[in-house]
Amino acid sequence: MAGVRSMLGSAVGTKFLVAGSGTVLAVFVFVHMLGNLQIYLGPDALNSYAAAIHAAWPLLWIARTVLLLALLVHIWGLSSLSHRNQAAGSTSYAAKNPLRSTFASRHMLMTGLVLFAFVVYHLLRFTAGLTHPEHFQMYDSYGRHDVYSMVILGFREPVVSLSYIAAMALLGLHLGHGVGSVLRSTGISGSWSRERLSGLGRLLAVVVVAGNVSIPLACLLGLMQPINDVL
Repeated sequence: MAGVRSMLGSAVGTKFLVAGSGTVLAVFVFVHMLGNLQIYLGPDALNSYAAAIHAAWPLLWIARTVLLLALLVHIWGLSSLSHRNQAAGSTSYAAKNPLRSTFASRHMLMTGLVLFAFVVYHLLRFTAGLTHPEHFQMYDSYGRHDVYSMVILGFREPVVSLSYIAAMALLGLHLGHGVGSVLRSTGISGSWSRERLSGLGRLLAVVVVAGNVSIPLACLLGLMQPINDVL
């Protein structure tokens, strides 16, 4: 038991915690994007999907608890690693290798904290309905929560859409660097080359960002119309 605590308290243990929590979050982000893209199938598809998720509320709350813990562990791990580097009084890997350094590699903690703030706002608006209750309290002809109209009306506001797009850009940077970095730093990479790992992270980032950003852009351009409207 003491060995486990010692391992988890070490830099290597912290990296594994960051890797594990980051993997959970990355999988969720990808699956969540696939769910969001059902908006292109129309209101019935998206509202049915949302209703099915909420009908399975015990599993939903288990998933939410796991995701919250993963998010907190991920941020704690990044913060701990950052503080270890500062306490050691040494320059970071990125600083020692400026030619290979990127904005994402130098600011993983910062982008993580900004994304955490975005997640809080996103939940307040689209999950709890605290910021725009008039959008949240709408139902379709089947009596289901009208998620389709809520999303479209929300993203019709330029500030909301632009903030969402900016957050997705940061998410892309975080994912693009994080996937390859985590696999390399924990030794999971095996014989994979640095280029292949970086390519995997960039591919995931591009897919997630493109899929998510397409929705507010479509709403801003008026390509989708809500079945309910609020004046």
